[in-house]
Amino acid sequence: MYNILICDDEQDIINALKIYLSDPNYTFYEARNGREALDLVSSKEIHLILMDIMMPVMNGITALTELRKISNVPVLFLTAKSEDADMLLGLNVGADDYITKPFNPLEVTARVRSHLRRYMQLGGGKVQSDALRIGGIELNDRSKSVSLDGEPVSLTPTEYEILKLLMQNPGKVFSPRDIYQTIWKETPTGCENTIAVHIRHLREKVEVVPAEPRYLKVVWGQGYKIEP
Repeated sequence: MYNILICDDEQDIINALKIYLSDPNYTFYEARNGREALDLVSSKEIHLILMDIMMPVMNGITALTELRKISNVPVLFLTAKSEDADMLLGLNVGADDYITKPFNPLEVTARVRSHLRRYMQLGGGKVQSDALRIGGIELNDRSKSVSLDGEPVSLTPTEYEILKLLMQNPGKVFSPRDIYQTIWKETPTGCENTIAVHIRHLREKVEVVPAEPRYLKVVWGQGYKIEP
């Protein structure tokens, strides 16, 4: 059973998403603003959040910033096509993905399942190696922990999976399409910005000087790699 929190100030949007995601394995919680969402996360075990950006009392960006201090639960932003700048800002502060209004029911279902599967399986599946080490970065796939020079680093599930992919293949260049297809397990469409934001966020967490990365390198016109 998975607990999904839908946070939107329009009840019609909440009702529509609950219909699209109708599944006996899902229990839904509702919030009308970011403050209510934070209160629910503090009191309930939430496995995924669908969150609007523009809301009264506390908007989605502010709520996500506060949420990332206490939880790495997957967050999918609900955005209008005119909110590209807000969407990128959301990815920067820790969102895992976004869904554009008006919603395609099949896309909503696929994205929610993909993120739930990845989040819930972080502690399971085949482990290629309990510990991966590159320079000062250590990733332990048994405990799902990451450290930099011995200090713990808090990553979102998406950031963790991207870092793990790169660390398992040191020196190999992955295009944004490669990364998206491997992590999201979906056909990549317009994924360049999404991956670029996640890589930038990773650099801020595992690089001493993010502007001069030692580990996470860009190969212009090709993609990303981690230096062995």
